[in-house]
Amino acid sequence: MSRSARPVYLNLFKIRLPIPGVVSFMHRVSGVLLVLFIPVSIFVLERSLAGATGFAQVQSWFAHPIGILAALAFFWALMHHLLAGLRFLLLDLDIGMEPGPARTTAWAVIVSAVIVAALLALRWLT
Repeated sequence: MSRSARPVYLNLFKIRLPIPGVVSFMHRVSGVLLVLFIPVSIFVLERSLAGATGFAQVQSWFAHPIGILAALAFFWALMHHLLAGLRFLLLDLDIGMEPGPARTTAWAVIVSAVIVAALLALRWLT
């Protein structure tokens, strides 16, 4: 077997993706997080509707720092997945395919998702 036909080892920690690639990767991560949040959301909804004690229990969960962090992660995943999905729909329509606009819209998705998630969390948690 010649040396060139051997598989190439790729160190994924040393590869630098362009920012549109980072947004694509984060879109997949946010999708996985949203799927993982489905059973948690169903459980939290069930507890909150179980009665006054269940509702108080859910409120205490979201008053805890881990609950706040989970809510922030959910809001970020939701906003990033939504905004990146809209960006990908525009790319499917050949809007923003050039390198300059692609980088600009990628940064806009990253920044907007964080800002909107923070605003939602502030509104919801206060």
